[in-house]
Amino acid sequence: MSGVKDKWALITGASAGIGEAVAKVLASYGCNLILSARRKEKLQDLAHKLTEKYAVKTYIYPVDVRISESVDLLLESVKSAKITPDFLINNAGLAMGLEPVQEGFIYKWEAMIDTNLKGLLYITRAFLPLMIEKGEGHIVNIGSTAGWQTYPGGNVYNATKFGVRALSDAMNLDLVDTDIKVSCIAPGNCETDFSLVRFEGDKERADRVYAKYKALEAKDVADAIYYVLNTPSHVNIPYLRIMPKDQRNIYIFKENKS
Repeated sequence: MSGVKDKWALITGASAGIGEAVAKVLASYGCNLILSARRKEKLQDLAHKLTEKYAVKTYIYPVDVRISESVDLLLESVKSAKITPDFLINNAGLAMGLEPVQEGFIYKWEAMIDTNLKGLLYITRAFLPLMIEKGEGHIVNIGSTAGWQTYPGGNVYNATKFGVRALSDAMNLDLVDTDIKVSCIAPGNCETDFSLVRFEGDKERADRVYAKYKALEAKDVADAIYYVLNTPSHVNIPYLRIMPKDQRNIYIFKENKS
């Protein structure tokens, strides 16, 4: 029997990309879902499809993780529904731009820091006490290979993902006297709307990022997350880096020139 069946997973950034893929994979194994993102209509559509297909329970709540008050409202709503997450998937995140620091845009820096770091902290601070009170649980923070190796123009995005890596390590230390596990999943290049967001809707430029090799798909990452969540109770996987076969680090790719 699946280790996620009949449990509850709270997924941030669940309306698209990796978050949506995680919701689909976990639902296929019988996991109930708390889906959060800014786009309510997308959440409603996803919840309806998963409920119809897999007969799981779904609970949706539009939230902006960058705003602590929005996270507080989500917490109160989930508590009112008498739900405690077994799994917290801190997926909400983004990159914006590739400008060097001396040419950077402060609004882009703030969007990345507020979402990738502060949003992760707000959500974790809100829900972790409930998981500790329950006596078990698993936090999965979505990092990046950009949290292991910097690249030109990555600067602030690199800083936030190095921060996610450090926070994951620190959380494991903080929770040593509990039965809460913490994992940091670090994907390499994954073809979602990530580059479309980074380049502010420039689809042609975003498509060029993946034109010469086969990137990861969101489901590849979701499958890895399911694997990590489904380990025996005595097993914890602090870090898992996953890259497409054609990518060996931030810089090195096998390009398909056909």
